[in-house]
Amino acid sequence: MALTPSNMLPLGTKAPEFKLLDTRFNEMISFAQIKGKLGTVIMFLCNHCPYVIHVNEEIVRVANDYRVMGFGFAAISSNDVGQYPQDAPDLMKVVAEENDYTFPYLYDADQSVAKAYDAACTPDFYLFDREDKLVYRGQLDASRPGNGVPLTGTSLREAIDAILGNKKVPEPQKPSMGCNIKWK
Repeated sequence: MALTPSNMLPLGTKAPEFKLLDTRFNEMISFAQIKGKLGTVIMFLCNHCPYVIHVNEEIVRVANDYRVMGFGFAAISSNDVGQYPQDAPDLMKVVAEENDYTFPYLYDADQSVAKAYDAACTPDFYLFDREDKLVYRGQLDASRPGNGVPLTGTSLREAIDAILGNKKVPEPQKPSMGCNIKWK
């Protein structure tokens, strides 16, 4: 496991479109179907990464707190399941159920969506405003496995709260850190 930071896609980037398999219900879902009226959070996750496992509980809390306010959420796994079978779609469904994901958990089989988002690690977070422009990318918060910092979702929550308050999203934005995406 190589500790990898986010690539930090340029702010203002238009959200790349996609249509991917939602492993929870075995149906195809597009960005347009996920999009919230106030903004949209796209998260790159995977089943086996200890950094994702560490933040799963807070990811669910953040999604539950803000979905009702008009934000869309989706998680995407882009790992090569040939080399990492524990990230296969049937096991993604199990992880989604075990963690009470209330948002789509999408499978990016050809890794084209991860490339379009310039995703580098899991977890990796992207917040788009109501016009689908990137206003935040980076960490959930400063908590990492074993560092003793409590999970709060502060970094992502502050960015979402800025949209709610019609304010500029705070900078500087810190990259997420986690396992590298397992490329084919």
